[in-house]
Amino acid sequence: MSYVDQGMTRGRVYAIIAVAILHALLAYAVVTGLAYNFMKKAAEDLKTFDVQEEPPPPPEPPPPEQPHVQTPPPIVSPPPLVRTNVVTPPIVTVPVAPPPVITPTAPPAPPAPPAPPPPPRLVEPAHARANLASYISDSDYPAAAIRAEQQGTTGFRLTIGPDGRVSGCSITSSSGSSALDDATCRIMRSRARFTPAHDDHGNPTSDSVSSRIRWVLPAN
Repeated sequence: MSYVDQGMTRGRVYAIIAVAILHALLAYAVVTGLAYNFMKKAAEDLKTFDVQEEPPPPPEPPPPEQPHVQTPPPIVSPPPLVRTNVVTPPIVTVPVAPPPVITPTAPPAPPAPPAPPPPPRLVEPAHARANLASYISDSDYPAAAIRAEQQGTTGFRLTIGPDGRVSGCSITSSSGSSALDDATCRIMRSRARFTPAHDDHGNPTSDSVSSRIRWVLPAN
């Protein structure tokens, strides 16, 4: 209840009390016979009685406007970290067998071919049927060697076949003249005849014969 309302209520209470007292006095005056005088006096009192209400208090000044301050959001602390003991499973190492070492094996060598039979043993060599120098005459002297006045001794080796003929000729020492060396092998292949060699079984076989021919310029 405000201060103004309290003053008004208090004045009304005073008025009610005053009226009640007046009624009591009127009743008393009637009883005692003084009602007339009392009524007259009461009327006068009523005419002059004025209930003065207290003036209302001045309005209170409005409270000063408070500046709007933005309140920061409440600080929320993070929940406490709960550390759980993590049991690390034991690491079991399983030994790994090393890979097998494969040693390459060489394929088995083929069997060695059977050894050839030993050559037949030569028991009789080849023989010239005539002196080898007799197969050459002055007419066989190369004309180029005559013009160059070349002469000398030619060493050679003849290969004799089973038929007794010369199958090959090679120069073992040169006379210094290619014309004389070539003439020697050509004449021996075409003219020389041999008795063939024989092995230990009596069969004719090949053989070789070495010899020398001396070339001398023919006399004029």
